[in-house]
Amino acid sequence: MPDSSPRLARSAGVFGLATITSRILGLVRDQVLSYYFGAGATADAFRVAGRIPNLVRDLFAEGAMSAAFVPTFTRQLTLHGRERAWTLANSVINALILVTGVLVIAGIVYAEPLVRTFAPEFSTVPGQVELTVHLTRLMLPFLTMAALAAALMGMLNSLGHFFVPALSPAMFNVAVIAISVVFIPLAPSLGLAPISLVAIATLVGGVGQLVIQWPPLRKEGFRYRPTIDFRDEGLHRVLLLMGPGTIGMATTQINVFVNTMLATSAGTGAVTYLDLAFRLMYLPIGLFGVSIAAASTPAVSRLVADGNFDRIRSTLAGAITLMLLLNVPATLGLMVLAQPIVAVIFERGRFTAADTMATAAALQFYALGLVGYSVVRIVSPTFYSLHKSRIPVMVSMASVVVNVALNWWLVGLMGFRGLALGTSITAILNASVQLWLMRRELNGIDGARIARSLVRIAVATAAMAVAAWGANALLVTWLPGPALVLQVTRLTLSIGAAVLTLALAAQLLRIPEFGEARDLVLGRFRRMVK
Repeated sequence: MPDSSPRLARSAGVFGLATITSRILGLVRDQVLSYYFGAGATADAFRVAGRIPNLVRDLFAEGAMSAAFVPTFTRQLTLHGRERAWTLANSVINALILVTGVLVIAGIVYAEPLVRTFAPEFSTVPGQVELTVHLTRLMLPFLTMAALAAALMGMLNSLGHFFVPALSPAMFNVAVIAISVVFIPLAPSLGLAPISLVAIATLVGGVGQLVIQWPPLRKEGFRYRPTIDFRDEGLHRVLLLMGPGTIGMATTQINVFVNTMLATSAGTGAVTYLDLAFRLMYLPIGLFGVSIAAASTPAVSRLVADGNFDRIRSTLAGAITLMLLLNVPATLGLMVLAQPIVAVIFERGRFTAADTMATAAALQFYALGLVGYSVVRIVSPTFYSLHKSRIPVMVSMASVVVNVALNWWLVGLMGFRGLALGTSITAILNASVQLWLMRRELNGIDGARIARSLVRIAVATAAMAVAAWGANALLVTWLPGPALVLQVTRLTLSIGAAVLTLALAAQLLRIPEFGEARDLVLGRFRRMVK
């Protein structure tokens, strides 16, 4: 493989190590919330309330802004040096503060009509609209914090720092876990609703995401200045790229809006089932898809600045094949072991066995789109680096139409499960079209190399899935019972059998990416032990 691939794997590994910490803490956070609130009306209200600031954040702060800012910041670093890059960073940070501040104030004022539009079916449950409005107002300032955290993450990634920015979301999870465990039992004496404490914890976590990223940026020489240089060519470039990017993200958020409306109409608990399932599916995306994308985007941006298109094709192909090796097995693993995974993680407290089955069903359908999501994470920023932002925007707009139509149809046939299936089908179509168009832009993407790897990965994954299914079926017979220790033992042994089978199959099939991933993991483990 080209030299860029091992470096990409190392960078992705650093990012992944921090990300796995954050994602595990995210699962613990969801465990805590599920224990206290289950999958009832209160849980649905909290998740919808959190989705409103997250929708706006995704619309431009973390989505279009990150895709526009990282390539431009990297370009300024490469061509003009750090002082120009710092000027651009201050301009972008202050613009984010101004714009998101206005949006937060507007959201607080108009929270009730927002909630009634976003979740119209909540009006059928007494008090649910009022609770959702209250939680929305509490959590809206998280929008500004998340936007700034995304900007700091982009700067650190461009400077070659991956561990700390990937770890920053862990601060959010730690805050929610700690405040929930300590203060929810005390909520009555404090005169607060328990779920309100979780909303306050969200804001504390948002501050934590900023605090953890500030020291490494200061060490690199960045100093915050409350200024915006409207003459900065880099700022103009960011705004120019953000225009079509925001339109593209806006079309994506139509999916979120429609899916939430449809989920609230699918019965109490549907919003929570889908949200928990999506988070579980997103775990391998966060570990692998986002990690690889975070490592490859600055690398591709530098190669674009140098005009080295051969290396761009090689780097992109390396990123995609490494992602396939990790996420194709994750897809089938989640599908085969969905029920025991959900049971081990969530089934306690107010979260029942029926909630487990419903969440597992949603997870199986969401898992189908895992590779599609990951491919888009890698390919879409590459278009921005190539200054072809209109391409992913147009594909995104088309995919929205497909997704809305599919989900509207499938929710009538399958309930909330149809929303997960429709979303996955759309993700696969989106990724396929973007790959085809990227191939045209780069005059090839080393497709033969990707196809060869995919065939071997698929064969190894099929063997792994059979092993996982067989091991789980045997262990349910040998170690029956609902006790948590038995559930954990069965799941651990099933996953162990699956990983061992995958490793043996990958060795027999001589999948080169597997050797790189194995050496990376073992090397990191040895360093941790030392």
